[in-house]
Amino acid sequence: MRKLFTIIVSLGLILAFSLSTTEMAEAKTKIIAYKNCKEMNKVYKGGVARSSSVKNKGGKTKYKPFVSKALYDKNKSRDRDKDLIACER
Repeated sequence: MRKLFTIIVSLGLILAFSLSTTEMAEAKTKIIAYKNCKEMNKVYKGGVARSSSVKNKGGKTKYKPFVSKALYDKNKSRDRDKDLIACER
């Protein structure tokens, strides 16, 4: 009985911790539609990538892009070369 109680409490704590970190990460990233790349690069120097696995089609970039699917989708029109990285520098 005591082992079962310990297991249930442990799983509850793990679940609560994992959900709270996800919410905190989402809260830190504001989903804003930027007017142009200059405005976006003030906040995200390397631009915004849709996923961590995308590769830049253009030349060598100076900064690594921030990864956020929601932020990229909101600013999709800023991706001129359609490589799934908006405003890369």
